[in-house]
Amino acid sequence: MFTFAQRHIGPNDRDISQMLATVGAQSLDDLTQQTIPSNIAYTKALDLPQGLSESEVLAVAQKLADRNQIFRSYIGQGYYGTFTPPVILRNILENPGWYTAYTPYQPEISQGRLEALINFQTMVTDLTGLEISNASLLDEGTAAAEAMAMAFSLGRQKKNKFFVQKNTFPQTLEVLKTRATPIGIELVIGDWDQCPWTEVFGVYCQYPAADGTLEDLGPWASKAKQEKAFVIVGSDLLALTLYKSPGEMGADIVVGSTQRFGVPMGFGGPHAAFIATRGEYARSMPGRIVGVSKDSRGNQCYRLTLQTREQHIRREKATSNICTAQVLLAVIAGMYATYYGPHGLKSIAQRVRQMAFSLREHVSKLGYTVQAKDIFDTVSFSVTDAQMADIKKFSQEKHLNFFYPNSKTVQISLDETVTDDDLATILSVLNRGMKLTPNLGKSPSTKLDRTSAYLEHPVFNRYHSETEMLRYIFRLQKKDLTLADAMIPLGSCTMKLNATTEMIPVTWKGFANLHPFAPIEQVQGTLEMIRELDHQIQQITGFKAVSLQPNAGSQGEYAGLLVIREYHKSRGDHQRNICLIPSSAHGTNPASAAMVGMSVVVVRCDDNGNVDIEDLKAKASQHAQNLACLMITYPSTHGVFEEDFKKICEIVHAHGGQVYMDGANMNALVGVCRPGDVGADVSHLNLHKTFCIPHGGGGPGVGPIGVGAHLAPFLPQHSLQPEAGPKTGVTAVSAAPWGSALILPISWSYIKMMGAEGLKKATQVAILNANYIAKKLEGHFPVLYTGKNGRVAHECIIDVRQFKSAGVSVDDIAKRLMDFGFHAPTMSFPVAGTLMIEPTESESRMEMDRFCEAMIQIRREISAVESGKLDKDNNPLRNAPHTAEDMISDWDRPYTRAQAFFPLPWVKEKKFWVSANRVDNVYGDKNIMCSCPPISDYETPETTRELQL
Repeated sequence: MFTFAQRHIGPNDRDISQMLATVGAQSLDDLTQQTIPSNIAYTKALDLPQGLSESEVLAVAQKLADRNQIFRSYIGQGYYGTFTPPVILRNILENPGWYTAYTPYQPEISQGRLEALINFQTMVTDLTGLEISNASLLDEGTAAAEAMAMAFSLGRQKKNKFFVQKNTFPQTLEVLKTRATPIGIELVIGDWDQCPWTEVFGVYCQYPAADGTLEDLGPWASKAKQEKAFVIVGSDLLALTLYKSPGEMGADIVVGSTQRFGVPMGFGGPHAAFIATRGEYARSMPGRIVGVSKDSRGNQCYRLTLQTREQHIRREKATSNICTAQVLLAVIAGMYATYYGPHGLKSIAQRVRQMAFSLREHVSKLGYTVQAKDIFDTVSFSVTDAQMADIKKFSQEKHLNFFYPNSKTVQISLDETVTDDDLATILSVLNRGMKLTPNLGKSPSTKLDRTSAYLEHPVFNRYHSETEMLRYIFRLQKKDLTLADAMIPLGSCTMKLNATTEMIPVTWKGFANLHPFAPIEQVQGTLEMIRELDHQIQQITGFKAVSLQPNAGSQGEYAGLLVIREYHKSRGDHQRNICLIPSSAHGTNPASAAMVGMSVVVVRCDDNGNVDIEDLKAKASQHAQNLACLMITYPSTHGVFEEDFKKICEIVHAHGGQVYMDGANMNALVGVCRPGDVGADVSHLNLHKTFCIPHGGGGPGVGPIGVGAHLAPFLPQHSLQPEAGPKTGVTAVSAAPWGSALILPISWSYIKMMGAEGLKKATQVAILNANYIAKKLEGHFPVLYTGKNGRVAHECIIDVRQFKSAGVSVDDIAKRLMDFGFHAPTMSFPVAGTLMIEPTESESRMEMDRFCEAMIQIRREISAVESGKLDKDNNPLRNAPHTAEDMISDWDRPYTRAQAFFPLPWVKEKKFWVSANRVDNVYGDKNIMCSCPPISDYETPETTRELQL
């Protein structure tokens, strides 16, 4: 019988033997010894149980889900019950054609996802009343922090005070506090009349407020404008279907969460946050923006725009380290709006408001003191001690959760899932268990009622039947190349199998319907899974403690550096603020260092891509009194195991610093090296890489950190769930106590099914596969970096710079691979003009051979260009990718259609039809349009009739 490990690992034992012969190794252990320096090798077996079967792990997961008590949660605070339309649940959230896609850096094979994200951005801009939105952020708390930092940067840091209206979600307040302190921002929290207007660079408020209050923000926005302060509003998109948009009231930046647009609460995430702003601030907005462009035929298409803003360009000058979005969740939220359309969303919101007004009326009649007149979905009221005791008693009996901001106040937040019977149950709790039938009167109008239109674009008015929605989803899916189509050989990105078994528990009610602030006794099943995952990660890494709160690799970097900063402060070393970073590092490293108030000092790398030891010694010595840490990626960004890793750690420790190891490449370490044993003090792990959480087209991600025992007391805590971290820890880095808890079952299941032996073999096969591809290609493309024994780690870099003289660029090779049905490897990182290839352990020998055949055929085409057999400016490489439109158009090119579309015999059987010709990047950046094209572009007689209907 096959074990799960045998299903996860692509090559079978016979293939492994033949591949070992190809690379010149006797066994997997022999190859491992040749690749990994002996002084860091972990030679013991991991202390993990034997791997479970798929049926066994599902049974264990079900028992844990059953241990959770699913109360009806009316806690609110940014998290609400919602209904995921089954057509979206089955065909997007549970569909590998959507969840296994990579970030759409190659737009020609990402048009479906990019269109879905344009819909998301349009939804956000329409409802917020602002001109531009990005394609999602991590959660509402971190989005608010990003907006604060953005305003600080736009204000040239001339003022350092930031006012936060106190009626803001508590988790948002906490994340703002965490982010403000290291970069020198002073938070002022209070009522509007306590704002020191002349001293602030920005103000932040919640609309509707945390207690449900709706307030006209116009006067406060006008006051802020007079003092040249930015106005930032945390808002609720569902509420904005009924109430005046923040943009109309003068907001400069609006943030929030799209969770209630069809995305389960999931004990805190993942959810797609949003950030929208005015057009003049577009180039300062963090994250990724999808824009409208055109391809080489002049056809409209989509791409990521303003990419020069990315942190790998700005590095330590970046104001954000965000490189992970929440694409899969943004797609779901955008599709939810597409499915219901403006009238459907408004109807949902009206129903919620009607029930909230009814609840408020009955609460008042029962003798409670209601605290707000104008509300949307939340009723807040004052109680006596006796009333509080009764409410808690009867709500417990009825399995209801309310929110208690203090000992004298009860808050109840309603959502789209609330029925008449649910409302009657709530009223019976407030009436000391006695039945009370609700009266659903018409909710009164207010001066804040919305009059402006929204979601008028055809896409939000066409797909309201399930048949049409289904076809739209699959029409977009066909435009995207994912792991469901072929290997995605991206170096440093680990596009490996996300097994179906691992994905199944994600949509179970026992995990999906938990509020992140539910009483701790109700979530014991999830907490047991989290404790097990903590233990698994500790065993794999050698660290003594773990925090799962960071909800992306960027957040893990930030959290790890905060922990180091707090550690130094606890020892009185407040001056330690120097962060050493090798020149080869990913751009998020220096960006993260800047965000925690550290100064970056770059350490040179030698010609082989390794850290220059002498330069490290000199700079560690020079900055010994102020050295905070070194950030280093291992295996290196260049795809090799540096021999001197332990020596590097010793040098840093000798000068009082800590070693932060970027765990992006942990895929090459599991079972064969434990960072905590060999000198690293803290490391983040990308669960969305090494531990099988799907990329989802650019998110979700999870970036937990592991730390040594001396750093454990400083791991992130959370004020709303004290169990989430130590009391002495840094304040929250993410809005939810355990980050994106809903997708943790994926990594937990993977580790449980692989077991110690399977995990080690996965690492060894990942190394074998990379070396196999390097060997197969070395006669055609130079392999740029290797270790001492000529081995690469889990990825290899091939050099294509020498073809520039023939007019062939790295872009040409990347686009030509699409004609073979492959996504390009990582382009020009970490070295410009190169391709970084990572096959992962999940790819079969057959698939890797196909990829190598495609690359070798491309090399033949390059040779034909070099020799003059193919025209230098008009050849399959320069014209790639080729679309179906090219196939049926008049053919006037000096090569055949067969050569263009079917360059190898097997391409006919596995043909992936690219939906766009080469996208014009320059046009997209010069003509920024980041929402659906205007209605005028669609106004044929047919679409006009549809819109009228």
